[in-house]
Amino acid sequence: MRAAMVALSLVVAGAASADEAFITNQNGDDLTVLDLATGKTVATIPIGGKPAGVAVSADGARVYVTSPEGKALTVVDAAGRTVLDRISLEGGPLGVAVHPGGSPVYVADWYAKHILVVDPVARAVTARVDVGASPSGLAVTPDGATLLSADRDSDQVSFVDLKTLHRVATVPVGQRPFGVTIDRDGRRAYTANVGSNDVSVIDIASRKVVGVVKVGERPYVVGLAADRAFVSNQYAESVSVFDVTTLQTLATVPVGEYPEGVEASADQTKIYVANWFSNAVSVIDVATLKVENTLDVGDGPRAFGAFIRPTPRQAKP
Repeated sequence: MRAAMVALSLVVAGAASADEAFITNQNGDDLTVLDLATGKTVATIPIGGKPAGVAVSADGARVYVTSPEGKALTVVDAAGRTVLDRISLEGGPLGVAVHPGGSPVYVADWYAKHILVVDPVARAVTARVDVGASPSGLAVTPDGATLLSADRDSDQVSFVDLKTLHRVATVPVGQRPFGVTIDRDGRRAYTANVGSNDVSVIDIASRKVVGVVKVGERPYVVGLAADRAFVSNQYAESVSVFDVTTLQTLATVPVGEYPEGVEASADQTKIYVANWFSNAVSVIDVATLKVENTLDVGDGPRAFGAFIRPTPRQAKP
């Protein structure tokens, strides 16, 4: 039988009217829900198991959270802000991505050399896809055809055909790739390489690295907005910004301590950065490249993955 729905620990606001951020707090064992129009926390959802990875489904209905120590995938009703289910997994579940169609969910097993394919309705692992060592970040192309896995200890990105569930290619990148991000057109992918302090730019069609950009110390993940890339540098307490066309560096933006997860607002005017040691999210204006606000969240925010839920569309009368 499925796990009972878990009540929230804070006050829940009414119907969402703006983008929301779902921030995994690893030390706090919970998930902070931020209303990004007001900058206020509207809910705190207990998760457990030291949550790290997060993925909001394309339709905004579900949020999937990985717990590496709890060996679980938690399914959250985004609008209701309640836990619907906790699915037991194996190994060290870390990176997570959702097929654009809403199912299945793909989970990187940090301790193994494979990706778990999870059917959230059946509550089962339906397949295991062999990739490189210590897979971390995952991303699916917008057409739902291909999964990319950043294989940290193999210094490569694996390409997985999602029809056959077989790896069809590997692309060597920098040292210790962790986060992988695909642009909205599905043309390029960007890996943050924590060992070589750079970003590899991959042409997805040709499966080749077409550029390398030096950034700050220990880059974690790349966020994309308005033809700019924003890279969180964990040890430098900054975000490196570069032009995705010219690959020229535009700015280095100071943020909080130990920045990790990065994602853009739906309209690409803001970048949100989760700062693990500061217990806060920095808000960067994409046009000015300045931090315009800092939002308090829970203890140890990581937000590794797609954590922004766009404003729900209103039904037509």
